[in-house]
Amino acid sequence: MSEISFEQLPIFQGLTPEQIDQLHPLIMEYKCYAGTVIFEQGDPADFLYLVVAGEALIRYKPEDGPPITVTRVRPGGLVGWSAVIGRRFYTSGVECSQDSQLLRIRGLDLQSLCERFPETGLLILERLANLVAERLRHTHPEVVALLENGLRNGAKCQELRG
Repeated sequence: MSEISFEQLPIFQGLTPEQIDQLHPLIMEYKCYAGTVIFEQGDPADFLYLVVAGEALIRYKPEDGPPITVTRVRPGGLVGWSAVIGRRFYTSGVECSQDSQLLRIRGLDLQSLCERFPETGLLILERLANLVAERLRHTHPEVVALLENGLRNGAKCQELRG
């Protein structure tokens, strides 16, 4: 990898040289400009992405409304975990909010790694689970704010009708 030394990222720190060698061929650099859509909600869930620099917005489109930004993912965070948990399609979309550098790994390649090198695979999956749990913990206040805003707007509509 040219500009990014993925071994220095927290998710990969402490891996043995052998484990790094097992992962290295599976990880690809992905660069995008602000406004680039990485994937849309409903697209086939092929890749997991790790944000190295920049920022990615996770956007969800409910059936009965416009897309909403659920969270902002900054360096060290990940997007696209549907590709790892066995979902066929992404449940939300992702767009770069600024010029960004990401690393991506095909979900099927990560599954293959787990089969061929169970110790490395389990370690990476545990670290991914921790990242997802951390993001969900930080996402909770944003989702509550969106719901509260929606309820307030609904109450205003009731006031106007009433």
